[in-house]
Amino acid sequence: MTDSFEAKGLRKKLVEGLRQKGITDEEVLRAIDMVPRHCFMDPAFLNHAYVDKAFPISSGQTISQPYTVAVQTALLQVKKRDKVLEVGTGSGYQAAVLAEMGVKVYTIERFRDLYNKAQRIVNSLGYNIHFFYGDGYEGKEQYGPYDAILITAAAPEVPDKLLQQLKTGGRLVVPLGAGEVQEMTVIRRTGDAIFETTSHGSFLFVPMLKGTVN
Repeated sequence: MTDSFEAKGLRKKLVEGLRQKGITDEEVLRAIDMVPRHCFMDPAFLNHAYVDKAFPISSGQTISQPYTVAVQTALLQVKKRDKVLEVGTGSGYQAAVLAEMGVKVYTIERFRDLYNKAQRIVNSLGYNIHFFYGDGYEGKEQYGPYDAILITAAAPEVPDKLLQQLKTGGRLVVPLGAGEVQEMTVIRRTGDAIFETTSHGSFLFVPMLKGTVN
């Protein structure tokens, strides 16, 4: 994968735009500035890659809007070497942003096509990410518990299995709601069976579905 001076310049403009929209986490902004988003899209769409909008990818899914990626990543409040479970790999872009921040990423994708494609792209960029093809509702208990869990699809409710894979003190970030618009929600585990919830604005995501698709 190549990263041109043009792409780097477009990324810097994108980052400045995110800063103007209220993103203040400098480590998140640095990661977005470093990860070549255009590599996760068709080469013909370089100019679209650094516009702050979602964009269609295969399997009827989208690569998330950079602002949305920045918001979710900042809400996770991760530190280097934290263990993070991502539910919904999609293009692999969000996982790469987390990996750029020094996080140990475990990511699950239900569409085999996206699972295969994201691995190829991420590996070509040199990020060490653990990929799994499977049902995100199940999580990956054998690698938990996790410092943070990120759900990148609209969940009508948070699966209990995912909550149980979260460390005490850990944070789960999810766009919550069954309607067309979801509320970005942070669920913090403060005890064995104690969870605190806060809301952080309205967003629009594709729905979180059970099972896998070949």
